[in-house]
Amino acid sequence: MRIFKEKKMFGLFKKKTEEEKLQAEYEKLQKESFELSKINRSQSDAKAAEAEAVMQKIEALRKK
Repeated sequence: MRIFKEKKMFGLFKKKTEEEKLQAEYEKLQKESFELSKINRSQSDAKAAEAEAVMQKIEALRKK
């Protein structure tokens, strides 16, 4: 069991890949877009467009 804990601990220091960073940014933008949709639709649409641009970057990375 101790080996498992050590592997898990070292995973904390692993650097995120470019795709993981973009995925986190995409999720953040989607959440912001949803929250804005309750207040200001045009700002929500702008955030959704930003999220879509990030998703296109993710898809481009996956094709490489």
